[in-house]
Amino acid sequence: MKFTLSWLKTHLDTDADLSAILKTLNDIGLEVEDVENPAEKLGAFRIAKVLTAERHPQADKLQVLTVDQGDGHPLQVVCGAPNARAGLVGVFGVEGAVVPVNGMVLKKTAIRGVESNGMMCSFRELELGEDHDGIIELAGDAPVGQVYAEWAGLDDPVIDVSITPNRQDCMGVRGIARDLAAAGLGTMKPLAIPVVEGSGPGPDVRTDDVEGCPAFFARTVRGIANGRSPEWMARRLKAVGQKPISTLVDITNYVMIDLGRPLHVYDMATLKGGLVARKGKAGEEVLALNGKTYAVDETMTVIADDAAVHDIGGIMGGEHSGATDATTDVLIECAWFTPERIAVTGQKLGLTSDARGRFERGVDPAFLDDGLSIATDLVVKLCGGTPSEPTRAGTPPLAPRTISYDPAQCLALAGVDVAADEQQRILESLGFGVAGEAGAWTITVPTWRRDVDGWPDIVEEVVRIVGLDKVPSTPLPRAPGVARPTATAEQMVERRVRRTAAARGLAEAINWSFLSEKEAASVGGGDWTLANPISEELKVMRPSLLPGLLSATRRNMDRGAASVRLFELGRRYFTGQKDGSWERATVGFVLAGEKTPRGWQTGKAQPFGAHDAKAEVTALLAAAGAPVANLQSFGEASGAYHPGQSGTLRLGPKTVLAEYGVLHPSLARLFGLTGTVVAGEIFLDAIPAKRRTGFMRAPYAPPALQAVKRDFAFLVPQALEADALVRAVRGADKKAIVEARLFDMFVGPGVEEGHKSLAVEVTLQPGEKSFSQEELDAISSAVVKAAEKLGGTLRG
Repeated sequence: MKFTLSWLKTHLDTDADLSAILKTLNDIGLEVEDVENPAEKLGAFRIAKVLTAERHPQADKLQVLTVDQGDGHPLQVVCGAPNARAGLVGVFGVEGAVVPVNGMVLKKTAIRGVESNGMMCSFRELELGEDHDGIIELAGDAPVGQVYAEWAGLDDPVIDVSITPNRQDCMGVRGIARDLAAAGLGTMKPLAIPVVEGSGPGPDVRTDDVEGCPAFFARTVRGIANGRSPEWMARRLKAVGQKPISTLVDITNYVMIDLGRPLHVYDMATLKGGLVARKGKAGEEVLALNGKTYAVDETMTVIADDAAVHDIGGIMGGEHSGATDATTDVLIECAWFTPERIAVTGQKLGLTSDARGRFERGVDPAFLDDGLSIATDLVVKLCGGTPSEPTRAGTPPLAPRTISYDPAQCLALAGVDVAADEQQRILESLGFGVAGEAGAWTITVPTWRRDVDGWPDIVEEVVRIVGLDKVPSTPLPRAPGVARPTATAEQMVERRVRRTAAARGLAEAINWSFLSEKEAASVGGGDWTLANPISEELKVMRPSLLPGLLSATRRNMDRGAASVRLFELGRRYFTGQKDGSWERATVGFVLAGEKTPRGWQTGKAQPFGAHDAKAEVTALLAAAGAPVANLQSFGEASGAYHPGQSGTLRLGPKTVLAEYGVLHPSLARLFGLTGTVVAGEIFLDAIPAKRRTGFMRAPYAPPALQAVKRDFAFLVPQALEADALVRAVRGADKKAIVEARLFDMFVGPGVEEGHKSLAVEVTLQPGEKSFSQEELDAISSAVVKAAEKLGGTLRG
């Protein structure tokens, strides 16, 4: 919400300076986002008079001017404006001035061989309008040498305030002035409601959709002359970012910003019969004022005549019936639209407007007659014409709302002790009615405060005007003794995994939880599609963390990163889970580019491989507390991975804890990645929770005797997975064998075709006494038998 300081003072009688106003706005909950004074960037532009104008000797379309800027030393200026002439008074930018429209610094230069000092300026160059057909022409008595911004009254700061959705009353300058007055920064000026004497009956309007448009008030003005709006109105509209169009359109915009009351005007020459507010019909379309065509349906409120739809009710008017310079008879619409209907319609059509922003918050339903009178009076004063009597179709929702309130509730809820008479002053200043005896007030809520519906809201109004800084900081009570941990077991697991990933050289990425339909389809498709996404590229809840990580990888690679190592800890989303949850805690990672850079020792740069992905998966699973030693390797990874260069780690055949491997080439191409890209996902929700055995941890008891290691080499079928052999060896004697690991694989001379040699190192841990030779032989025999069950034979 933008407004100028002078505009605010048309409603607020105050001597407060700008800094005090800004501080008070922030204090009462109206956050100031920006303050800009147009005069500051125009300080180097002065009123100047053209003394002489001669044709440029080297260019037909240029003139050489002699310009008096008021210091007694006329300057020579080369100018190409068609209206430049001797005697013209305009705006001159001196050497060193910065042109607002493009940031150009004016310098002394030669144009076609003729020296030029500074520049005579147009409105567009000073960002004061779109007129660029010639330089600015001022009145002949304008004071030469004075700073133009001061003379033109442009020294008027523009204040931009962020209005929260619940404060519909502050979507107009008067509402903001009301808040400032309640905060003690001045007094409200009375709003003059003109009495407009109508001639003849009002227009033929009605509402057939009382749910979407309960009230439709209108008036006609005939015999008008539309044109350019007066300077004071155009200046205020331009200051807040509104482009002046014509007097009729500017009046509707001015009343909307000034009083928070959206209006619309129709050119009566374009209407066929009366106007009706009704529900749209399937197949109906309207060409809106933004030049786009919108299809309406039965859930939307439209304004139509006997022939066509002219207006998307409360959001945007139609181009066909809009006012033009040739308009002579107008119909002024002042209606009240249901906020919920406006919000749904705007979302469906993807259409935003200043009117929608106000109507969906809730416009004052008691201001229809007054708003219509103010708008009609402005039309008559600025455009002439004869107004009709008003037509009032329907009834706005004006049922009074009252709240029982005890002033002591302010201290009880907010901790701020505000005297009852001060609370009454604040509430009455904000427009609330206060009646009743002390301790039992009846508060009447003003019609423009749709957000207030209970006594806590009354407390909020009092406290924000008094000042939120007055609310005491009171610490929460603390239980005696040692504080209990606040992190859950799941949060502790995620913390360990995050730290482990960072320690292993992976950088954390944080991506959206939403994907495009194309990205979701690349990893199997998503179960959840949003009905109202923030964009079409973010409408599916992600079924995998890989798309977001791959997009981040591409962005890094595009910016010259030679090696990318990213991880993310987040949630995947599914339906139909047995436990009723639909979020799945997951860790994903991507490794791309160079694993090791080129060097004199290693030669060419080395890429990442599937075993690198498995190493990361294993380390992160261990950090998460998974029983890594009991995991089984399977090769059935999802379609996102390269067949034969990927796998899964499981607890049993069905419980998948992680998948990893080289990315499928088609998926890599989809995200614009080249070379070998490896990735993996660890499903934290699939890791079995540890049993609770109490708070005491068993004391550390290192073995009393040294471990014994034995190596075994087996010839096994080529298709046998090494992991199966290692698990079989480890299970041969679960008491004595504490570790088994593969340390060699060989295929070649001495190994028959279709077989491979796998060498396993077995660690044996004795208990109270060392192993005897007979015990070692028995363990070795058990290991060999376990391998033979898998088709292996001990190499001699």
